[in-house]
Amino acid sequence: MTSPRRTPWAENLFAAKAVTKGGVIRRAIRDVDRDIGRAAFELEVRRRGYHLIECDNQYIIICNAGRINVIC
Repeated sequence: MTSPRRTPWAENLFAAKAVTKGGVIRRAIRDVDRDIGRAAFELEVRRRGYHLIECDNQYIIICNAGRINVIC
């Protein structure tokens, strides 16, 4: 597996206050594809131990490594 390319975009995203508090952030899939690329983004999320959900045209990133359970 290759290393994700570090970009200012990704560094800024993961420096958000919600990330540091273990919260949730979201980004439009088209922005991720344009700014960093889907594969590199997925690797970056995995490297940090976070959870990534795709819903319609958004990525939802749960910024902690805890167990998740989808209720409905």
